[in-house]
Amino acid sequence: MHQGVRISGFGGQGIISSGILLAYSGMLDGKHVSFFPSYGAEMRGGTANCSVVISSEDVTSPIVSEPDTVIVMNEPSLAKFEPLLKPGGLLIINSSLVNTKPKRTDIRTVCVPCNKIAEELGSAKIANMAALGAFAAQTQALSIEAIAKALPKVFKRAKPEILELNVKALKRGAEIN
Repeated sequence: MHQGVRISGFGGQGIISSGILLAYSGMLDGKHVSFFPSYGAEMRGGTANCSVVISSEDVTSPIVSEPDTVIVMNEPSLAKFEPLLKPGGLLIINSSLVNTKPKRTDIRTVCVPCNKIAEELGSAKIANMAALGAFAAQTQALSIEAIAKALPKVFKRAKPEILELNVKALKRGAEIN
């Protein structure tokens, strides 16, 4: 099993923390992982993306130039990262903020209303968790349980009720097909 993931969106959408969370979850699951962040000019509001590799074998490079999965949290990310996706790959779109339809027909697309799910649960900050839940359910690269177990390790200062909201968002995202 080898899963190269590219996550992209605006700074402040939890893009980098999503990557850290996936990498940490993979480590807790006994997998080999790498994490490679990339920031725009400014953290909040600028473009952010990261590459994560989750593998049952050694990871030879942290760069994911042809990802198996692309998660796009905003409109500019779709235009930039859809072309890089491997044929037959998975594109997860935050349909709350991305209105454009993908151009490619050789990929699988799952539209997740990440912001809507987050708002329904009461915290706009957890939209990224809905996307990660969809990723876990669609790829089976990690379980929701592994990601939930990693949450308090990655977000050490988060209150228990916030961690619980994150888990709810993961589960809601996992329900989307």
